[in-house]
Amino acid sequence: MKTKKRRKNTRYRGSQTHRRGHRKRTKGSGNRAGFGMANTGKKSCAKKMTVIKLCGGMNYFGGDKTLRRGSVAPKLNVINLSDLVSRFDNLLEQGIAKQTSKGFEFNLKGYKVLAGSGLNAKVSIKATTASKSAIEQVKAAGGTIELERNKEEKPKEEKKEAKK
Repeated sequence: MKTKKRRKNTRYRGSQTHRRGHRKRTKGSGNRAGFGMANTGKKSCAKKMTVIKLCGGMNYFGGDKTLRRGSVAPKLNVINLSDLVSRFDNLLEQGIAKQTSKGFEFNLKGYKVLAGSGLNAKVSIKATTASKSAIEQVKAAGGTIELERNKEEKPKEEKKEAKK
C-alpha cells in the first residue's frame, strides 16, 4: 500500500518570507496596521473582519454616541381600550386583569393605553401612559385611569412658574 509522503518545505523553515513576497513587506507591525486594536475604526479595512468576529457583530463600532445622546426612553407595549374587554380572558390568565364588584381592574405597567372603538364597560386602569382620547373614553364610561409619572417630570403649571 502506497502512502502519500508529506513534502518537507510546507513549513517554510529557513525562509524569511514564508512565501509572502519581499522580506520588508512581512516584517514589523506596520504591515499589520499597528499594534493591538490600532486601525479598527468604522472605516478601516485592515482588521475590520477580525473585530467583527471577536466582538460579535457591529457592537464594537459607535458605542460612545449613546453617551452623547442621553438616556433613551424605554419602549412601551401598546394596547387599545377595545382589546382590554375582548381579550379579558387572556389578560386574566397573565395576571394583568381582575374582575371585581366595581368592574374590571387592569394593571398595565409598561403599557401605553390607546383609544379604540367605544368602551362601554366600567374599568379602572393603572398604566404607564395613555393617550388623551383614551383617558376621555375611560372617564366617559364611568371608569378611572391612574398613570405613572416620572420623578423628574414636573406638571405643566410648575414648569411655567419655574420659567418666570
